[in-house]
Amino acid sequence: MFTGIVEELGTVVSREGPRLRIGATLVLEDVTMGASIAVNGCCLTVVGWDAEAGWWEADVVEESYARTALGALEPGHRVNLERPVRLSDRLGGHLVQGHVDGVGEIVTGAPDLRIRTDRDLLRYIVEKGSITIDGISLTVVQPLDDGFTVAVIPHTTEVTTLGHKGPGDRVNLEVDITAKYVERLLAWKDV
Repeated sequence: MFTGIVEELGTVVSREGPRLRIGATLVLEDVTMGASIAVNGCCLTVVGWDAEAGWWEADVVEESYARTALGALEPGHRVNLERPVRLSDRLGGHLVQGHVDGVGEIVTGAPDLRIRTDRDLLRYIVEKGSITIDGISLTVVQPLDDGFTVAVIPHTTEVTTLGHKGPGDRVNLEVDITAKYVERLLAWKDV
């Protein structure tokens, strides 16, 4: 589990087949083999690292590249990084699984961010509800017929990839898990 509070902006160093190398420092402080690190909201498993050189690696299966915005990553791209939450940590954002539900497209960049997304996700998006965009916990301002809007404060723009992205850029979306559980429970009620 994650919180959607980005700890560090990393940089894609290389992408060779399934192997993705990310430049970072903070998230490497307590890294171990098999640890999880969210990259733009996608939970990836650490398979190698060099803390002195400032990088870590994950193997990304083709399915993940195809179903997320990770497939567009190239060397030099900035990425949002977050380590999993510890039970003793404050939960500053909301509960985030690191499982991408869909990919959206930026229509209008921050601070008045507007995202277009598939209709399948719209049923989970509500005014003042939580949404994760590229691993960033944000609050929906307004649901729309083809997407939604969020207001992005200057701090978030400065310390995340949202300050580097604009119209046409693809972003990973994770809806609030609570909405998905409620939907599933209501469907079982009718069985």
